[in-house]
Amino acid sequence: MHKKTDINIKNKRAWFEYQILDKYIAGIQLFGTEIKSIREGKASLTDTYCQFYENELWVRNMHIAEYTLGTYNNHIPKRDRKLLLQKKELLKLLRQTKESGKTIIPLRLFLDENGRAKLEIALCQGKHTYDKRQSLKEKEDRREVERMMKK
Repeated sequence: MHKKTDINIKNKRAWFEYQILDKYIAGIQLFGTEIKSIREGKASLTDTYCQFYENELWVRNMHIAEYTLGTYNNHIPKRDRKLLLQKKELLKLLRQTKESGKTIIPLRLFLDENGRAKLEIALCQGKHTYDKRQSLKEKEDRREVERMMKK
């Protein structure tokens, strides 16, 4: 039995670059040394994305550092990893990604209460430049209000 950990690795850039349309929680097919590295918090979601290959969803470009105590059996840090979703969810995502401008982006990597690594993924649509400026303006406004409340 694993204790609940505070592993919560986020893809902060995704919220700025994309408009989130729908979220899903997916399991990840990992090797033994990969889950050990994730439990140490040594993973990164920078520049990651999901892609369909033969009706299976794969996460690409996700970096999981090599396990420090690993031997010659250690994993490749940036290999493609299969995501585990229900068939109806996969079909829905496959159908929606065929529409123009929609993509699947990982939002966060976390451990569930049973100690299994899960990936929160989202169906997204890229923001235009003016949408990004609007997001920055809203963020600045929230900060300004918080500053005023503290005084």
